[in-house]
Amino acid sequence: MSIAIVWFRRDLRVTDHPALQAAAERHPQILPVYIHAPDEEGAWADGGASRWWLHHSLAALDRALRQLGTGLLIRRGASLDTLQALIRATGARAVYWNRRYEPAVTDRDTAIKTALREAGIETGSFNGSLLEEPWQAQTRNGGPFKVFTPFWRQSEARLRAALAQGRLALPPPRRLQGVAPLPRSEPLAALALLPKIRWDTGIAERWTPGENGATALLERFCEQAVGAYRERRDHPGEAATSRLSPHLHFGEISPLQIVQRLERAKAEVGAGLAAGADHYVRELGWREFSFHLLYHFPQSPEAPLNPRFAEFPWRAAGDYAGDLRAWQCGRTGIPIVDAGMRELWHSGWMHNRVRMIVASFLTKNLLIPWQEGARWFWDTLVDADLANNTQGWQWTAGCGADAAPYFRVFNPILQSRKFDADGAYLRRWLPELAGLPDTHVHAPWQAPREVLDAVGLTLGKEYPLPLVDLQDSRSRALNAYHRPDA
Repeated sequence: MSIAIVWFRRDLRVTDHPALQAAAERHPQILPVYIHAPDEEGAWADGGASRWWLHHSLAALDRALRQLGTGLLIRRGASLDTLQALIRATGARAVYWNRRYEPAVTDRDTAIKTALREAGIETGSFNGSLLEEPWQAQTRNGGPFKVFTPFWRQSEARLRAALAQGRLALPPPRRLQGVAPLPRSEPLAALALLPKIRWDTGIAERWTPGENGATALLERFCEQAVGAYRERRDHPGEAATSRLSPHLHFGEISPLQIVQRLERAKAEVGAGLAAGADHYVRELGWREFSFHLLYHFPQSPEAPLNPRFAEFPWRAAGDYAGDLRAWQCGRTGIPIVDAGMRELWHSGWMHNRVRMIVASFLTKNLLIPWQEGARWFWDTLVDADLANNTQGWQWTAGCGADAAPYFRVFNPILQSRKFDADGAYLRRWLPELAGLPDTHVHAPWQAPREVLDAVGLTLGKEYPLPLVDLQDSRSRALNAYHRPDA
């Protein structure tokens, strides 16, 4: 019987899975495979938080596949060598996968496709992670977009037309016939994805990796939060966002599934929900834009898109090591920054508004290169996506496409008072400040001595003094930006 290998990567689901669907339609036997090859990711192999998620996501995928009649075969080693060994062992005549768009991975996949085809093996690659391919949107001159609004205007028009024509997410296969006898599979534990020192307790408490976890979060969002999403999404102390980003990153749910569910929610609830749902789809558009930029500017994870910033006078590494460590540990003395960094360390995630605030503080108030922040996020975020992480940091630093102007320096105190007025977010992650009144919790160094004494708080002891003066450090950043050699 004809056998097809389905190579799972960042598409760890069985619903709306184009490669799995194509294999099941064309071949009577399916061999689902995951190959662990971190060396092939270039400089961007998964960080610690992502490895934790990957372990549990692979376990969930194996359970889902077993319910369909097969299971997930796990191997370690070079991807091409492993695929060729499985082809020899099973007699498989085809290999299907869903595309990835990171530069090192696309180069690898191109080489693998060429080698397999030269050996007479059928190959098929599909778009399983984006609403459209990153090369589809083009300017009038046929080039890539560098500004979001015209990019999304064009892409959204195609999306709406496709939905009107009946584009739907693919259902899961009803049944899969696996390969017998099944080739040897590595035990999941052999991948050593989980930490030896158990720092992951907080992450485990807050997340359920896998397709079922993604579906449950989407339902919660549609039922409880999407109606007020546009107005409340910037408030970190509220459950006003979907928290679907890690599930999207690992492909446990597709963006088309989300759009389709939001459209159904609008139809069920009516106009009151429409604005929130449409705004959320626009946020998915920013994800699409990030992949568009990564595809067209593969150097962007390391180099600024704006060439002016190539020579920007950042502080020297030996000069900022202590400040960088304080930022990483949530000990800067700026409550909204510290709360965000502690949320990140504890849960593997950070609210998007707070991500912008902590990134602005690092790059502008501390004059530390954005690449340092991007690397820290890469290791600590469960949704560490190369496209989104890169463009988010470049946007905030002012050196990316459609970026915030460099002279836009977030004032963390004003941001905190605007979006966390009652200090709920600060008190959750900074219990040492919990007793402070709302008027002083956002900037405790401005509180009178009697207020600090009343709650038993000594700045520089229980909670640090600010690393820098916000106004002075802002002026320093602007002066650096306007230097002739900057």
